[in-house]
Amino acid sequence: MPTSSPAHDHALPRQPRRESGLGVLGGLAALSLDALSSVAYGPQAMVAVLITAGTAGLRYAIPLTLVITALLVLLVISYTQVIAVFPDGGGSYAVAKANLGTRIAELAAASLFVDYVLTVAVSLAAGAASLGSVFPGLSHHLLLVCVIGLALLTAINLVGISESAKLLMGPTVVFVASILAVIVVGPFRSHPVAQVGGPIPIHATTGVGLVLVLSAFAAGCSAVTGVEAIANGVPVFREPRIRTAQRTEVSLGVLLGLMLVGLAVLIHHHHVYPRSNVTLLASVTAGAFGNGWAFYVSNLAVTAVLGFAANTSFGGLPVLMSLLARDHRLPHMFYLRAEKPVYRYGIVALAFFALLLLVAVGGQTNALIPMFTIGVFVGLTISQVGLVRHWRRMRPARWQARSVLNGLGAAMTAVAVVVFLATKFIHGAWVVVVVVPLVMVLFARVEGYYREVASELELGRNPPYPHKRESVVVVPTTTVNLLTEHALSAALSIGDTVVALSVAGDEEERRRITQDWEAWRCAVPLEVLVDPQRSLIRSMLRYVRSLEDVDATVTVLIPELIPRKRRHEILHNQRGRLLAVVLRARTDVVIATIPFRLHE
Repeated sequence: MPTSSPAHDHALPRQPRRESGLGVLGGLAALSLDALSSVAYGPQAMVAVLITAGTAGLRYAIPLTLVITALLVLLVISYTQVIAVFPDGGGSYAVAKANLGTRIAELAAASLFVDYVLTVAVSLAAGAASLGSVFPGLSHHLLLVCVIGLALLTAINLVGISESAKLLMGPTVVFVASILAVIVVGPFRSHPVAQVGGPIPIHATTGVGLVLVLSAFAAGCSAVTGVEAIANGVPVFREPRIRTAQRTEVSLGVLLGLMLVGLAVLIHHHHVYPRSNVTLLASVTAGAFGNGWAFYVSNLAVTAVLGFAANTSFGGLPVLMSLLARDHRLPHMFYLRAEKPVYRYGIVALAFFALLLLVAVGGQTNALIPMFTIGVFVGLTISQVGLVRHWRRMRPARWQARSVLNGLGAAMTAVAVVVFLATKFIHGAWVVVVVVPLVMVLFARVEGYYREVASELELGRNPPYPHKRESVVVVPTTTVNLLTEHALSAALSIGDTVVALSVAGDEEERRRITQDWEAWRCAVPLEVLVDPQRSLIRSMLRYVRSLEDVDATVTVLIPELIPRKRRHEILHNQRGRLLAVVLRARTDVVIATIPFRLHE
């Protein structure tokens, strides 16, 4: 049989090595859906403010969108810099921690915490509204649709099923293609092909002034939320990670900018304004395509992408909570993972807070926008200011130009925050003003508690040498059976002195229990306490306290019957568990349980 020579082997073409990580398209699908899907509610939020001045206010849609797009350009450039400076991810939290100190980093973390919760609520609310635009019967049950979507996302994430970038590419491509198709086709229509939803009477309630324009600008800024997600996830990109992440960030900016400007042109061209029971994006789509199959495909793609955008928070917030728990700023249970590699407590907490928000606003997107934008733009402002501090400290090439660029971005995002606080405070923005400081207080209180615990345990110091003490094991029992034998055998293996403890209602019952024990001829002594109510918990507590003066380690070994099926547990009393809870709360004894499994 002929064999290959080393030279021949060397001449064979080598298989290209598969690179792990996300490329540009995969990064857009996995990390940019929050930003891309914002076109479903950002322009609508802006128009909702402008229309209060009547149809004349719509002429400001294009100029304001151009300003918002300029802000988007600044943010994209800024986050390409964040990617280069902080390639391990972290976004605004990492920037603040490195350049602005602990308190500002906590503010960034608290803002990010609120942002993740609001991302779920806003995306689900906007997705439900989009679905209601396609199926009008659902437009009266938006909250129910949101709750069902939230329940599905929670269940999927709890069992550890996470979507891959390939799974997300399909809906993302359909979504982007449909929006771009609307932008291309729409201007060639002299009139809208179709109208969906019911008309809303338009009455000018205010004039066009600086306050209105600033308020519309701040509302429209919700369309640029999510641009920081790529900077938070740099480690998931393929090599060269920095370059790939930067290209993805720029691609996101180009796509989002085109969609925002294109939709603004259509809104101005066709004088599109809010209609009842449909989204503004659905009205624009119907104006370009009609209400045929293209309308349904486009809006269903919007719904799917918004759902996936909500799901990104389920991957982000539990991880953030685990990092904060590791830094002792949240309870340590958020650092624990379940049997499957998911942060179950973080997922449940995110779902709970998102549910509260959705119920509070009845699933209405516009009611969430003020809260959403403030939380996001606080983080964006912190990131910009942190970069200015970084450039001034490190002084790399062109550091002055970079400082000016980031300073301008910080000023624009700060203006959006101030305007929203001034104009939307009583309409929901006050929630973020209250919640973010409360979250920061929570971080500080939890960190202070763990500091006290560390001091009590003298962490970092060598404790005294351990020493052996006599061991007394107390085993609660009722009758002589295999469960009793199983527990006593284990007790004899771990204790120097073993005592069985039983409770009788009167002296006659006490004598009967004693006789049964003597007949068994067990070497373990039995203590029978008389209690008219036959309370094992009260009797055990009294007996254990009588041993407090004994120089020994007292262990209570509680036998526990494990039924064949979980549903059979209700057929057995839970006295052992209650006993463990009471002893743990009121004594310092060692509590142990030993299972006895019933076999099939």
